[in-house]
Amino acid sequence: MVEIEIDGRKVEVPAGSMVMHAADKAGIYIPHFCYHKKLSIAANCRMCLVDVEKAPKPIPACATPVSMGMVVRTKSEKAIKAQKAVMEFLLINHPLDCPICDQGGECQLQDLAVGYGGTQSRYQEEKRVVFHKNVGPLISMEEMSRCIHCTRCVRFGQEIAGVMELGMSHRGEHSEIETFVGQTVDSELSGNMIDLCPVGALTSKPFRYAARTWELSRRKSISPHDSTGANLVVQVKGDRVLRVVPLENEAVNECWIADRDRFSYEALSSPERLTQPMIKQGGEWRSVDWQTALEYVAQGLKGVCAQHGAGAIGLLASPHATVEELALARALMDGLGSPNRDHRLRAAAFDAAAPAGTARWLGLPIAELSALDRVLVVGSNLRKDHPLFAQRIRQAARKGAQVSALVEQAPDWALPLYRVALTSFADWVQALAQVAVAVAEARGLTPPAAVQGVQADETARAIAQSLLGGERRAVLLGNAAMHHERAAALLALAQWVAEQTGARWGVLTEAANTVGAQLVGMLPGPGGLNAAQMLRPGALKAAVLLGVEPGLDTAAPASGLAEAELVVTLSPFRTNLDISDVLLPVAPFTETSGSFVNAEGRLQSFQAVVKPLGETRPAWKVLRVLGNVLGLPGFEYTSSQEVLAQVLPGVPHGAFVPAQRLDNRCDAPIDLTPARGAPCVAAIYQLDALVRRAPALQATADGRAGRVRVAEGVSA
Repeated sequence: MVEIEIDGRKVEVPAGSMVMHAADKAGIYIPHFCYHKKLSIAANCRMCLVDVEKAPKPIPACATPVSMGMVVRTKSEKAIKAQKAVMEFLLINHPLDCPICDQGGECQLQDLAVGYGGTQSRYQEEKRVVFHKNVGPLISMEEMSRCIHCTRCVRFGQEIAGVMELGMSHRGEHSEIETFVGQTVDSELSGNMIDLCPVGALTSKPFRYAARTWELSRRKSISPHDSTGANLVVQVKGDRVLRVVPLENEAVNECWIADRDRFSYEALSSPERLTQPMIKQGGEWRSVDWQTALEYVAQGLKGVCAQHGAGAIGLLASPHATVEELALARALMDGLGSPNRDHRLRAAAFDAAAPAGTARWLGLPIAELSALDRVLVVGSNLRKDHPLFAQRIRQAARKGAQVSALVEQAPDWALPLYRVALTSFADWVQALAQVAVAVAEARGLTPPAAVQGVQADETARAIAQSLLGGERRAVLLGNAAMHHERAAALLALAQWVAEQTGARWGVLTEAANTVGAQLVGMLPGPGGLNAAQMLRPGALKAAVLLGVEPGLDTAAPASGLAEAELVVTLSPFRTNLDISDVLLPVAPFTETSGSFVNAEGRLQSFQAVVKPLGETRPAWKVLRVLGNVLGLPGFEYTSSQEVLAQVLPGVPHGAFVPAQRLDNRCDAPIDLTPARGAPCVAAIYQLDALVRRAPALQATADGRAGRVRVAEGVSA
């Protein structure tokens, strides 16, 4: 530790820290633009000049290492004069357009100009003008004359997103931030550049001119998309969501969010929003009141039970639904006497489930992904499936971690890969078996009996040697691996390899509440049908779809439900019109309260940020009232918190579920038979109903190219 003095205060910081870090620790603010705690130091704005004793001139606090006994003054006449001089130069070419700037009211330059700017400019020459640029549907670069060349956006692309999409061309006052050869900005994390920009050069294109910042109310929420559970600040005007930005949580999403977390709010105002219950009669849809709709559903379910038995009813639930919604949906099926329920909509096989009452999970805290030394990722398009997990593993790779992959196609994860085992999805089990054999050879062990005849190739041996090195290791199975026909064998092999190499092993769970769905038992009961079986033609006489769009959310097509006598869809959108008989409008995450359990087993609760649209109601309330109409016991809850306390007692917001309820152990037999069909994996902007209806996301390169890849064959 090194002790220095800043403005008369003694501060101890680790050796190698900068003066800026010491000032932060002491609670002393030094004005700055280019410095950001998550980015490398550029020292190009010069706004943080401070007065250091014995230094002949002011020096930048962000790039000056501390030394024992250093004395720093941030408010001396020398420092203030230097900072004001820098501000005068920064404002030379900056347009005076604050009243029409989207950044107005939350602009770092605007704030600091009040304290350090002059009352009038001495600059009489013509200001430079930078031509606007079109870089895609998410980021607006219409007023690049405002840019002060802090290069935060450039460094973010290089260091966090892993793709240098923006760069600085030319020199001096001719410098410009731009893409090259007219390319667009297509990173799945690109929206973070908007937050990083300290001026109004990079702004949100969907939010542009929608509201002034002081008109917005700010409310906390949790992302309903992937399994990170990113913390959000949802900004609202009236009863309409107008913007979503990150809420800093170092343990979960740091200060970043993915673009689908940021821009999916557009779907909340989609013309496809369902605002009234609807019933199909004579092939025509008509709006009805809630009592009529729920009584119709109740009578239909009772009729199917009486005529065909409870086993003819099934429930398909989205893993993006909340813990409370899934718990009540399961209770509804239990009350009716049906064991047919499932959330594993895209799975090709169903023998990899965790022991009853437990859940497959990441296997380690999310924050530890950044500190791994060795990683093997099996069957994942990591960058698109889990953008924020990829960002953390990218940071580990920047520190020297060896990251290996077992995939079908050469991955573009925007990080350096140590070894890549390119293998057809049909042979993933054999490829992972080769790694197991290589580990056994290296350690002088006997490999699992099922793989003893397998010969390891050079790539498998290199991956094995990598996993045997380093201190912190992990073997992670992605969406494609867990949706694979041989998912159980892949998990069993991953467990064996991890145990022999001292690694952690786990699952990069697909959705916001995949772990929570397992914990509340959204899995088939004894003798019950799984998702693939329920979607077979004639399997069900009545189906309840909670946030599910068959064919988009499922491996099997929607046509399997065409023969059902009653199909009830609970969704925020007018969807499943061809197969449904009843549409019940339920609230998206912004209009309801609930909880998600993310990949690391952390429970995070949230409240509604706006009133439900039209006659929309929270899904947990709809299920509760439906249980009451059916006369089922156990549906007396008055709040979602009561439901949560019943199904996950003693777990407060932000806490981990009990460790004994998270279990990745798998004793399934290792079947080396090649798989028959490709695993069904959602593209980045096809993951759920919200992102599919966000126009800006669908206009991106990923949105235009990505669609759900449906498995060629689905086994039950």
